[in-house]
Amino acid sequence: LRLLIGGSSSFFFHLKEFSDTLNRLGVESKLVFDADYSDGFPSRKIKNWFQTKKKFNKLIDEFKPDAIFVDRQRHFGIAALEANIPLFVLLRGHYWSELYWYKKTIYKPLHKRIALWKWNNIAKRTFRDATLILPICEYLKKITNEYIPDQATDVFFEGVDASRWYQVEGMKLKHPCVGLLQRSNSWRKTSEMLILKKVLEKMPDVNFYWAGGGPFQNRILSELNTYENFHWLGKLEYPDKVREFFSEIDVYALVTGMDLSPLSLKEAQLMRKPVIAT
Repeated sequence: LRLLIGGSSSFFFHLKEFSDTLNRLGVESKLVFDADYSDGFPSRKIKNWFQTKKKFNKLIDEFKPDAIFVDRQRHFGIAALEANIPLFVLLRGHYWSELYWYKKTIYKPLHKRIALWKWNNIAKRTFRDATLILPICEYLKKITNEYIPDQATDVFFEGVDASRWYQVEGMKLKHPCVGLLQRSNSWRKTSEMLILKKVLEKMPDVNFYWAGGGPFQNRILSELNTYENFHWLGKLEYPDKVREFFSEIDVYALVTGMDLSPLSLKEAQLMRKPVIAT
């Protein structure tokens, strides 16, 4: 069996571990950055709008995959479908909730609505024609079955390599401190961070550090940066800088309001940090 993995940059490290494990188990796999081989409108890189299928076709001809695995709904998955190769789609989040909040918030301008419409068309075709959709938990599988009742689904449980999470010399942070590590891709989850305004006011001697970012980061920062005990670290290099972050914080907080068991929570627990989760 040969498995071609087309990955996004955000989770490339985890996909590399997945690919390496498959190869050790005797499943030949190859990991590539999906947009390098298949991209198009409405990519942020305008030159990619005119990308041909030449690189993708060459990749297929040389590797000859029996199946393709993707972790987002983009042109790479569509190219796999058009090549009549079985497609397996990893689903990490509530896509339909994220789409709803994008429409309600940062994608209101006309040009952004057009881009979102195109991305959604790609996603709908990917979900519809995939061989199997792989949500990362039972809750997400239930949601997927509600939106795509006729599609095959199964849970893809994400594990953590405990050997990577050990104490190192930490970052230089002010103590006592609480650490948050979360992306801001979904407004439904990101907006929960605004509860920190009350916490920051009532606990002025405790420092809160947010590591992460994304489309909604400016909305959060515009309200929380006014507090002296709130600090934004931006996106941290994974896993080394994240390990330094976990080594130094006193408490880890997960305030998304809906995540069940994200990797960051498991990693903080492996670092033996007290956890507060909503």
